[in-house]
Amino acid sequence: MTNFTIDFSSVINLSDEQFFQLCQKNQDLRFERNDKGDLIIVSPTGGETSRSNFEIYLDLGNWNRRTKLGIAFD
Repeated sequence: MTNFTIDFSSVINLSDEQFFQLCQKNQDLRFERNDKGDLIIVSPTGGETSRSNFEIYLDLGNWNRRTKLGIAFD
């Protein structure tokens, strides 16, 4: 998953209401703001990717339990 951070503080200070309106007008996108007010665009995984990731995690976890070769992370 790739996140994009946009610092546009030199152009505009986005109020909470403006941020809310931005989210409402772009409901297919996922926005967050950090403590500096930077806008972060978060790419959602979606159903197909999430399902595929789950299968990979299961396979990796099962293989790691059998082989005991280390620790697996998502």
